[in-house]
Amino acid sequence: MGERVIGHIDGVVPGEVFPGRAEVRAANLHSANMRGISRLKDKDGTYVADAIVLNGGYVDDEDGWTWVQYTGASPDKDKAKDGKSLLRSQSWEYPDNAALKVSFERGYHVRIIRGYKGDERYSPGQGYRYDGLYEITAMRTAISKVPAPDGSPIEICQFDLERLSAPEQELTPAERSVAEMLGRQEVLLDTEAEPADGDHDNAGQSGEPADWEKFPTTRATRVQRIVRDAATVRRIKALYDHECQMCGLRLVGPDDKPYSEGAHIKPLGAPHKGPDVERNILCLCPNCHVRLDIGAVVIDEDWSIIVRTGMFGDGLRAKLKMHQKHKVHEEYVRYHRELWKKARGLG
Repeated sequence: MGERVIGHIDGVVPGEVFPGRAEVRAANLHSANMRGISRLKDKDGTYVADAIVLNGGYVDDEDGWTWVQYTGASPDKDKAKDGKSLLRSQSWEYPDNAALKVSFERGYHVRIIRGYKGDERYSPGQGYRYDGLYEITAMRTAISKVPAPDGSPIEICQFDLERLSAPEQELTPAERSVAEMLGRQEVLLDTEAEPADGDHDNAGQSGEPADWEKFPTTRATRVQRIVRDAATVRRIKALYDHECQMCGLRLVGPDDKPYSEGAHIKPLGAPHKGPDVERNILCLCPNCHVRLDIGAVVIDEDWSIIVRTGMFGDGLRAKLKMHQKHKVHEEYVRYHRELWKKARGLG
């Protein structure tokens, strides 16, 4: 593993899971085995925060995967017995809060590690998972939802964080090579100018596509994480040994290697912003992946598979197969059902 720095740790990619805090620390993702906020010295000797662990936290914490509302730190003597509320107000002078404040002021990104005690929609079933880099977008002094034992208000140090887009997350060596190649290609493509306004009708009349048709504005040359499966997808595939959770098909190539696809129930990216977490991923064959993506099938509340359109070919299971270690969250299947209900004008 690379040395602990601000930002990415060389050799660690988002989605990797660690059995405990000791292993997280050994990977240089975080500086401590217990604290939520990790600190290190910047070049000028000032402490800054480089990582945060989300693992239950305070009552005022909120996790939305792409965004996080995070409560700062307090010494143990200031914490209530439930561990989620406070006995007295937090201080911006407390070292961990001061470090996170400096990271905000300097525009530093922080690593987010989610633990098994966090929000069940996004947290791993066990251990800790590195979920990439987040930007600190705001900080404020806020009033906690839970007052002090004497009824007086508790002031907390509160931070807002937003997840960086996929292309800004860590890349494997193979992805870096592709990124470099695509970067060079995009420089070449940028020399091709689109026709001026009003010229589109005359472009390409010879039968050949015009330059602006060959090189559309949205290009495949934008670096996307398409070179490999995310670590989370690989784990789900391994859990089912590449057997489709919907139809039971297990594809094996001539090289005896099985093939399956990781399908996100709530789609990634805008406008859906589904999380790349185990609870939002199914192991499917290519056919069932397409069926899910186009809304030909949806999953009901009791996990039964509902066929929404005419379909030929392999039959489907009555209910979605689920491994005891794979807990699909009902929020994502509900989102998928409602998405296609609205698409058909039934909402």
